[in-house]
Amino acid sequence: MPRISRRRALALMSAGALVPAGGCASQGGAADAQFSAISARALDAIARQSPVYATQLGDHRFDAELDDVSETGRRAGAALRNSLDADLARLDRAALSPAAQVDCAMLRNELARQAYYDDVVRNWEWNPTIYNDVAGSALYGLMARDFAALPERLNHAAARMEKLPAFLAQARANTTIERVPRVHADTLAQQNPGVASIIDDLILKQAGQLGPQDRARLDAAAAAAKAAIAEHQHWIEATLVPGARGDFRLGAERYDGLLPLALSTPLARAEIKAHAQAELERMRNEMAEIAGEIVTPPANQRWTQQRMIEQALERAYADRPARDQVVAQINRTLREATDYVREHQLITLPDAPVQVILMPEFQRGVSVAYCDAPGPLDRGQNTFFAVSPIPDDWTDAQATSFLREYNSAQIHELTIHEAMPGHYVQLWHSNRYPSVLRAALGSGTFAEGWACYAQDMMSEQGYRHDDPRQRLINRKMGLRVAANALLDIGVHAEGMTREEAMRLMTETTFQQEREAAGKWIRASVTSTQLPSYFVGWSEHHALRREAEQRAGQSFNLKTYHDTALSFGSPPVRYARALMFGEAVPA
Repeated sequence: MPRISRRRALALMSAGALVPAGGCASQGGAADAQFSAISARALDAIARQSPVYATQLGDHRFDAELDDVSETGRRAGAALRNSLDADLARLDRAALSPAAQVDCAMLRNELARQAYYDDVVRNWEWNPTIYNDVAGSALYGLMARDFAALPERLNHAAARMEKLPAFLAQARANTTIERVPRVHADTLAQQNPGVASIIDDLILKQAGQLGPQDRARLDAAAAAAKAAIAEHQHWIEATLVPGARGDFRLGAERYDGLLPLALSTPLARAEIKAHAQAELERMRNEMAEIAGEIVTPPANQRWTQQRMIEQALERAYADRPARDQVVAQINRTLREATDYVREHQLITLPDAPVQVILMPEFQRGVSVAYCDAPGPLDRGQNTFFAVSPIPDDWTDAQATSFLREYNSAQIHELTIHEAMPGHYVQLWHSNRYPSVLRAALGSGTFAEGWACYAQDMMSEQGYRHDDPRQRLINRKMGLRVAANALLDIGVHAEGMTREEAMRLMTETTFQQEREAAGKWIRASVTSTQLPSYFVGWSEHHALRREAEQRAGQSFNLKTYHDTALSFGSPPVRYARALMFGEAVPA
């Protein structure tokens, strides 16, 4: 998954730093100029509301500030959304250029999504993990990349640490304890100490770069911040966890209201579910065919499809890294995948580096890996392929379960998805698009769908195709994509129990117990993100098929990929309209 947080803000750049709409205003005439002006008037105010996200995007004017999560801050955010929405409503959409129509539609969707989160879902009231994300990102975002001189970033870190005690106190004040689901409280208890680890590992270890006065300030700020984090941990363990009694399920009504805004899709829940179920069945049949290349039932036995696939998967699971060798194997796999993409000219490759790292502690406990690309204004900085380590307290049996899932073939699929030619490559292309607004509002459905499509495309183009175990694991990943959608829908809208969810994952889609248990937690603490993989994957495959049909014999895969990613990261239906020169959907 890409690490692009659009939790509380929209585009966060000053008007002078970017082209807010789809290219230069002169290209679209007066209407585009009007839209650019509307965007520009909002950008400075939005940056001030979410300085942490501004840092992530590469606007470093507010690197010493923290987000205002108080009621005053929420009211300011609502007022800004209402003002923007009114301005956009007065636009003549038909007079906008196609590129500006896309940006306008994405902005309006984001305004509606944020309003739904704040006013209907009210996650600020019952989901305390969102504050941990701000607190950790506030410090990590300053230290992870060398976008400015180290002393400057350390001084900004000191300023943010000075504000952290008040921020955490406000987070506690916002939280209605009895509405917090227990799984959210437990996740926060695991993640909160990771904020202190950023202070120790990334900030204080480099404090010697400061002069005496700045060093004294940094040390004092760090001590106060760590004391506040410890106080927060005590509150989590002594008050929040025992008192957390909320339901983590959104419920059908709220889920159905959020789903089209989160995915920016006209598809209803029932349509997504029916399609996912059909694709799941199709891919199981394909897995059974591939399994026949790997195993043969004894002459006196007739294996069911389930057993046939399970027996073949055992051959793939047997080839797995040691507990302490996962990152090393990912690095080797990344080099192999990169060489293959370059040799076969599948897509234009980035000129900026990617680095495999251990996932920061404050982010662990939700996903196994993510891609953390630099903001669109931080050109030339590293992209991080972050991998969560196997927890030290896991037993050998738990570690083996995890490594059976993340076997050698699966590590190839993970590397393709997160890096080559998945998120890393796609986000590099996205950041080259002239509209930083579009980058800031980038569609998670487009990004996740591309990464899943990339896995299938690499298999189709022959990557490790001589090994049927790789093809089998590729189809198993397809099953996971479909199961993600069914899991999220089932959990949040249809009352799916943990037992039913585990059966879907461990039996129907062949996931190992540790993977399934982790995915259950992820489905419990997030909503509407897991279906983005399946919806985007389906849309990208459909777009590729249409492009091939239109181009016929002149179709070129590299040209298609470069074109598909040339529009930034809009919802796929908007990329389709721009690609084929058709009307932009309303």
